[in-house]
Amino acid sequence: MAEAAKMAHNAPLRVLVVEDEVMIMTLVEDMVTELGHSVAGLAASVEEAAGLAEGAEFDVALLDVNLQGQTVESVAATLARRGKPFVFTTGYGERVIPPEFQDRPMLPKPYQIEQLAEILSRVTR
Repeated sequence: MAEAAKMAHNAPLRVLVVEDEVMIMTLVEDMVTELGHSVAGLAASVEEAAGLAEGAEFDVALLDVNLQGQTVESVAATLARRGKPFVFTTGYGERVIPPEFQDRPMLPKPYQIEQLAEILSRVTR
């Protein structure tokens, strides 16, 4: 993992993590920290994510597409309106990305720390 840390963005990022699977959320938290960034907020439901998307201070968001059977389309719309970069994360492929956000980056699950480092760097340039 030390190699991945070298790939990290130059300036530390504040990352909003939206994920409903506790094990995955914990793993993502660990990867974000290992890359030298910080977790600015955690959300496991659309309601929690909507509140953080509206008012929290962060640099980039990682959005699981499906939270407890609900899509994060409204959360993505809030982030887009605020001009916040975000990345969809999903194990279901591109077909689950809401049509109006097909141009946004997607990180297929499961992903490795190197893939996370690369996409965070790309979307925050």
